[in-house]
Amino acid sequence: MLVFGFWGVVGLISLALGLFALAAFIDAALHREDAFRAADKNTKGFWLIILGLSAVVMKLFSILSFLPVIGLIATIVYFVDVRPALQQVSGGRGGRGGRRPSSSDGPYGPYNGGR
Repeated sequence: MLVFGFWGVVGLISLALGLFALAAFIDAALHREDAFRAADKNTKGFWLIILGLSAVVMKLFSILSFLPVIGLIATIVYFVDVRPALQQVSGGRGGRGGRRPSSSDGPYGPYNGGR
């Protein structure tokens, strides 16, 4: 009974990591190619291949082997390093808009109360 519970937990963790890598793949696919070059990160194709392989490896192999760990590291590097740089270069979420205007925004930017 304990063994079945252990493998059930391992299966759930594996599924969560696979979804994490898939989310990174989708996010990378939504960014423009020139944003990767402007952020001085590798090309969009490079990251799509790495993150796609990570998602497949995490789905096919148990998290107890070393291949999913390598995929997890690549996914974490994307989310911690590449994605923020892309957002900074694109001016928001993938170049699809930046900060949403507020009701206190004036014609020259946000009103800060005279400070």
